[in-house]
Amino acid sequence: MLDLFQSLGRRGLFLFDPEAAHGLSITALKTGLVPACSVKADPRLSQTIAGLTFSNPLGLAAGYDKNAEVPEEMLRLGFGFTEIGTVTPKPQTGNDKPRIFRLTADEAVINRLGFNNAGHDAAYERLSKLRGNGLIGVNIGANKDSEDRIADYVAGIRRFYSLARYFTANISSPNTPGLRDLQARDSLAALLSAVLAARDDEAKKSGRQVPVFLKIAPDLTEDGMDDIAAEVLAHKLDGLIVSNTTLSREGLKDQTQAKEAGGLSGKPLFARSTAVLAKMRKRVGPDLPIIGVGGVSSAETAAEKIRAGADLVQLYSCMVYEGPLLPGRIVRGLSDICDREKLSSISDIRGSKTDEWASRF
Repeated sequence: MLDLFQSLGRRGLFLFDPEAAHGLSITALKTGLVPACSVKADPRLSQTIAGLTFSNPLGLAAGYDKNAEVPEEMLRLGFGFTEIGTVTPKPQTGNDKPRIFRLTADEAVINRLGFNNAGHDAAYERLSKLRGNGLIGVNIGANKDSEDRIADYVAGIRRFYSLARYFTANISSPNTPGLRDLQARDSLAALLSAVLAARDDEAKKSGRQVPVFLKIAPDLTEDGMDDIAAEVLAHKLDGLIVSNTTLSREGLKDQTQAKEAGGLSGKPLFARSTAVLAKMRKRVGPDLPIIGVGGVSSAETAAEKIRAGADLVQLYSCMVYEGPLLPGRIVRGLSDICDREKLSSISDIRGSKTDEWASRF
């Protein structure tokens, strides 16, 4: 019955423009039209990363719940954690519409949204009203017209410190001009210094240290990866998220939509993002937490991210095609993998194929 619900729901949503369909899905979650998915707790899937305990390693990536409208509803779909945002200090409308494009033949999405969101105050108000204890991260960014982008990230740390379970500094979206320049070594050093100083200051005030992760692009050069790894280790960052959307259009079937500007996500991103994940694992060593993102569409692809070196994984775009039952299927499938491979923990396979994946691309 749930599969029928999912099939009908996808067909109905695909009748709408992608951005309108996204809005309808948020409304459906708010009103309870999307049923919760009960996932049996499996201690083999529980992970303690950066001082946080995740009930399972699957999370919702930033971009879906930009304004913190449905974080608890997403957790009820089976996710072990969820990430709201990207949020910027001031509200902004983002880029001109249309700005989301489905590549159905590729099960991919291109977006050039440009950090459209309602700003810090709106997200803070919603998060402050939550009564649950779900693991919700806050993805922070800079306004397009900001005169001091680093100050925008610092403002995000300070505004959400009492509410966030972790922070993600998003410097890798391709849709805000110049944002990826913050991945350059000197700029990254300045950003990490400022953000972590703000975090440490807030930690002293509150007695609680909130981890900070950095989300990077999949389109980095080898030298670029070297620089990021060096700065991340030098600043003792809490972890990396690998990766954001790609500007590459290699191997796409839908060559019409492929011409649209923006970042590509979904299944075609899997190989590239997983290779970059493995390359970064080799650079940062075994101890730094890494969250793998990009093209996760099944338990097997989630497990492959872990084999490449990830501790946790996130997804978003593949839900556009697989529907709201996907997280539950993946979590149950990870338990099946533990059964099949006789694992005491899903982390037992972590890094088992790092060298293989790092040799790609």
